[in-house]
Amino acid sequence: MRRRGLASLAWASVQDLFDQRTAFGRLALVHVVMMAGDTLVTVSLAGSLFFSVSPTEAKSKVLAYLLLTIAPFAVVSPILGPLIDRSANGRRILVALSAGARVLLCWSMSQHLNSLWLFPEAFAVLISSKLYGVTRGALVPEMARTDQFHEHTTGVGHAGWPNEGARQVRGFAGFNAQLTLLGTVSGIIAGSIGAAVLKTLGATSVLVVASAVFAGATVASVRLQRPNRVVREEANMSPGERDLHVLNPLGEAEVTWGLSASALMRFGVGFSSFLLAFGLRREHAGLQWFALALSASAVGSLLGLGVVTRVRSALGESTLLALAILATGVGAGLASRHPTLIVQTTMAGWLGLGAAVAQPSFDAITQRLVPSGAQGRTFARFAVRQQLAWVLGALIPVAISLDFAAGDQFLALVLVLGGVIYVMGRRVSHHGT
Repeated sequence: MRRRGLASLAWASVQDLFDQRTAFGRLALVHVVMMAGDTLVTVSLAGSLFFSVSPTEAKSKVLAYLLLTIAPFAVVSPILGPLIDRSANGRRILVALSAGARVLLCWSMSQHLNSLWLFPEAFAVLISSKLYGVTRGALVPEMARTDQFHEHTTGVGHAGWPNEGARQVRGFAGFNAQLTLLGTVSGIIAGSIGAAVLKTLGATSVLVVASAVFAGATVASVRLQRPNRVVREEANMSPGERDLHVLNPLGEAEVTWGLSASALMRFGVGFSSFLLAFGLRREHAGLQWFALALSASAVGSLLGLGVVTRVRSALGESTLLALAILATGVGAGLASRHPTLIVQTTMAGWLGLGAAVAQPSFDAITQRLVPSGAQGRTFARFAVRQQLAWVLGALIPVAISLDFAAGDQFLALVLVLGGVIYVMGRRVSHHGT
């Protein structure tokens, strides 16, 4: 009997993670360790920048940190994006460098938590993290094609299964969902460990643990499989194709509208996250409420990945993206009518579900429609716009004190209106084409 939904996604993800003979399996292992390290860094910074100071002082520190999150893309997009596209081996090297740099940076941050050096070091960590995120986006189709080429030539699928029906989670949306699921579970485990270390030993010790985790990520990155020569040749672009992509970097209208919708969802995630964080501080809520909100968001993300897996054959990526935005907006509207702590933490879960449906869907659109030889710079360029949207959304509740009801109403208006524009805009562009 065919397994469907989250169980199918989880089974395929575990099979890939523990089958280190495959290119995608090795990428999955790298992603799991990277996400664990990033989560530990977030826990340590939250303990030192947010919870350890007064709400007023926290706002100024959070504002500085948010502005820092934009800056790395000034490096990643124009410089490293084209570098990612130049060679397949270059992508593997960049992943290893991004992990190795964070080994040293996390240890150095542990020595400078109360110093101004913390901010430039955090900036460098963010550059390394974004470099991995952009490179991973280009590596997913490359590793998938490498495995599919192996299956085609040997007739054997992943984990030694027969090629036909060997994997129930096919396509780039499925691969992206698998990585998101593995990263979410890894983040939950690492976050729990980091919170325990933070409470008992302090933020310094959390960063030391993160440094050790990134050392493991460096080793795993070196093991990333080289793509087959045929796959590398297929990924190359002709000079004419490259020139055309430079003139029209967004490519098809489907990608353009998808980027707008994805950025809108990122705006909502940034806005809602900090609305909840500062709202809980104003309510003098205990740490258990923050933990509950994070848990709800993680559970929502897992359910969202199950939705992507269950309906991906019936609904296209663009439809899933539109439904995620509209459903999240409607949920925010309902939450605004009951601005209690339990409703707001439930809303965090609903937002996590919508975001987990939206991001893999947009990544799949990009990986499917953007030429392989331009995916590095494309993902870098898109990541800039998505991060700007996230920061813009986060800045609003940090700079302006909003209660839960007003914030939810604003979020509902933005998402529902944006979702309707996305649906109508796609229809008009298709008719025009």
